[in-house]
Amino acid sequence: MPQTDATDATDVTDSATSAPPRPPRPLRPWLIVATACAGQFLVVLDVSVVNVALPSMRTDLGLSPLGLQWVLNAYAIAFAGFMLFGGRAADLYGRKAVFLLGLGLFTAASVVGGLAPSGPYLIGARAVQGLGAAFLSPATLTLITGAVPAGPARTRAIGTWAAVGAAGGAAGGFVGGALVDLLSWRWVLLINIPVGMVVLVAAALGLRETGKGTGRRLDLPGAVLVTAGLATLAYGIGRTEETSWTDPSVLLTLLGGLVLLAAFVAVEARAEVPLMPLSLFRNRAVTAANVAILLCGSTSFGMWFFMTVYAQNVLGYTPLQAGLALVPSSLSVILGSKAAPRLMRTLGARNVAVAGALIGAAGFAWQSTLTADGTFLGTILGPGILMMLGLGLATTPLATLATSGAAPGDAGLVSGLVNTSRTMGGALGLAVLSTVAASASAAASGALVPGYATAFRAATGILVVAAAFMALALPKQPRRAD
Repeated sequence: MPQTDATDATDVTDSATSAPPRPPRPLRPWLIVATACAGQFLVVLDVSVVNVALPSMRTDLGLSPLGLQWVLNAYAIAFAGFMLFGGRAADLYGRKAVFLLGLGLFTAASVVGGLAPSGPYLIGARAVQGLGAAFLSPATLTLITGAVPAGPARTRAIGTWAAVGAAGGAAGGFVGGALVDLLSWRWVLLINIPVGMVVLVAAALGLRETGKGTGRRLDLPGAVLVTAGLATLAYGIGRTEETSWTDPSVLLTLLGGLVLLAAFVAVEARAEVPLMPLSLFRNRAVTAANVAILLCGSTSFGMWFFMTVYAQNVLGYTPLQAGLALVPSSLSVILGSKAAPRLMRTLGARNVAVAGALIGAAGFAWQSTLTADGTFLGTILGPGILMMLGLGLATTPLATLATSGAAPGDAGLVSGLVNTSRTMGGALGLAVLSTVAASASAAASGALVPGYATAFRAATGILVVAAAFMALALPKQPRRAD
């Protein structure tokens, strides 16, 4: 009996030793969503946070007006131009790896920019920030879509992601104003360092690698062509603030941008592993949703820019006061983004997107009545809430339609395309609306208010066109690609 007992005990021990290890405990989706949203907040915040710091930057670093323009454009163009590259990298090399790479570049560039001794250092740092953001931002959405199953839960998660992103853009003026007033302009960049480090540690320890593909080579020629084309096009549009649209230098620049983009399409059609497979645009939901996102984005960047400048240069607000005045608008865009999933269940994604664009158009129309002696309630609070509530309502259904219509292997690419559409739409839209405002101001002997009013009327027209396009082009329900 004792021998038998010992043998039995040994068998039990060996069995326990040879048993397969328990699978790793699955991550909680909310942790992934929270980490991804923190990264997205940083990315979008930096699109707008430097606006109120530009006068201080110009004084401290001796920047020219063109240099100030490129403090903004270097970030936006690198961000939008390389976002497709970043999205495809997330599909091929893993979402966590690309998320960490993008966040690391972004945080390191913030150090250089915050300590920049001269304008070129600052502009270069902003370009690297944009490059880091181009890797980081698509990975944030693919982390969410990979962690949350399709259905109402994913729609709510995308709504949270959209709300946080919108809040980042909306909070830029307030955060920048507070930092400039209380510290210095350098802190609009240096503030990214502690936040970035916290998110970096949380992502490194808390995320697991998902979505890793075959490790195929990326389409670098395509990335360079699309970035150069978008940058040249944006530069040409920006030049119209100083000269006319018919100026030969402007026409040649715009033509050069279009030629580079045409070359990009030609390269993609022949590439063995294209950066952006043209077959993707055969999917109606993906194509129509991205066009609509571009149109809506073309008005949102202009709204924050013109409202901030109007509050400071016309109404006499300090940077901090201007930021505080726009807090209700920030809250309304979050409210719209979070309310959209519930409305989508009863009204449908397309109808919510159309309604959001029309509500936003009504707000822009109201804002176009601004005057030099406007009140907070009538020229900032009321129209600001209406504009941002509408755009918040439109963002979630459009992002949901675009990502739901993509094949699983193209999730990162489509996420990058969504962010590219929104950011490049904002950059191009701001350039166009600034030109419209400058032209109208020149006709009014340099007065700012008539120019801004004209820009808001132009934005109203853009959103009405966007609403009509959505009603005609967006499908009621997206068809998922195979």
